[in-house]
Amino acid sequence: MSTVPDNLRYASTHEWVHVEDDGIATVGISDHAQNALGDIVFIELPEAGTIVNSKNEVAVVESVKAASDIYSPVSGEILEINEELLDAAETVNLAPYDGGWFYKLKMSDAAELDDLMDADAYIEHCDAE
Repeated sequence: MSTVPDNLRYASTHEWVHVEDDGIATVGISDHAQNALGDIVFIELPEAGTIVNSKNEVAVVESVKAASDIYSPVSGEILEINEELLDAAETVNLAPYDGGWFYKLKMSDAAELDDLMDADAYIEHCDAE
């Protein structure tokens, strides 16, 4: 099984979110997702200042296997993108929960976190696929 940190929340589409005390959420894709994609070669990220809604497409990841849409697990305003990924997309394969994060946003509705899975539920979800 892939690595599934306990301190994150997970979407059924394999994005993870980590929320700081100030309401800033960091978003990326799970270890399971990067394993399924294979070697990631390109990432298209949203622009800072973009308003996103949960479950809407926000980024694109291209791997040697396919291109995949990335969906925002929560709504809010994009504050920062991980510009290092633009030149080193493979970072997502190497460190999906650390250096491989995609963007940070100011959440507009913290209640959306209740719709996401904890680590145990996400493991069950992945096992069922």
